[in-house]
Amino acid sequence: MAYQLKEINAAVAADPVAFMAQCDQRFHQRILAAADAIEQNLPTSPVVLLSGPSGSGKTTTSLKLEEELERRGITTHPIALDHYFVERHPGDVLPLTPEGLVDLESPDLLDWSLLSEHFTDLEQGRGIWVPHFIFSRQLRNPAKAQYVELKKNEVAIFEGIHALNPRITGSHPGALRLYISARSDIMDGPELVFKRTWLRLARRAVRDYNFRGYPVASTLENWANVRRGEKLYISPYRPSAHIQFDTSLPYEAGVMANYATPLLSAVPRENPRSDELVALLRALERFTPIDPALVPSNSLIREFIGGSDYHY
Repeated sequence: MAYQLKEINAAVAADPVAFMAQCDQRFHQRILAAADAIEQNLPTSPVVLLSGPSGSGKTTTSLKLEEELERRGITTHPIALDHYFVERHPGDVLPLTPEGLVDLESPDLLDWSLLSEHFTDLEQGRGIWVPHFIFSRQLRNPAKAQYVELKKNEVAIFEGIHALNPRITGSHPGALRLYISARSDIMDGPELVFKRTWLRLARRAVRDYNFRGYPVASTLENWANVRRGEKLYISPYRPSAHIQFDTSLPYEAGVMANYATPLLSAVPRENPRSDELVALLRALERFTPIDPALVPSNSLIREFIGGSDYHY
């Protein structure tokens, strides 16, 4: 799918609030369709697997699904796969990137045996203790483990980049599988103006800077490995999803430019990704800007720019 730049700019110039409401309503229709599928699959499995690459808006999508399912009388238990990371100890053999660093995108860092055990327990009506992983120490904190037991009309949504890995789906084929990503380019006629991967990069750079304390240079430095991990560990399993969900919003570039432009412009020209940054910044200049104050508080992009109704 692709959006057209001229149509976006014309709609923003005419009435940005109405245009954003229209885009958000289309996104809500995707939420409704996913909720329908989860509800229909509930007699088969109470487990939902939600995957997608970095910057896709997985967390907000999961929260919106939870909101809609609760409205239908279905209680949801969101569970982050990040809590199933294996503990690290001195002397452990860990997966490495080609540069020799620990490969944080690798599925080998997850405790697959525990995950499979927990899926089986949930599907058979038994409770589980979801671990709590402390990233700063690379250890689990048993005192903060969360007990989950699914009763009638309850589902567990496991959200993470590796949720569609065959190590899960192969042994638990009944679980409903969702793949989400910002999947729409923006064109000016036949010309590609703004790549879908740029949207995710801008989202991640702004979020990392605002909420995780990471300088933009660090985000850019990690981006190559993030993209490598997507191609190796995430994208190959996209076709196995029951639903593929586009989280791009046509008005987003006009909003994100307010945040991404000053951050990316400050990156030194000698940065290895400077050519791509220059192209991205020039592309952002082609969008009619939108005042971030006009963005609804329940919009998905609030996950990245702040001011959301949802708690992350």
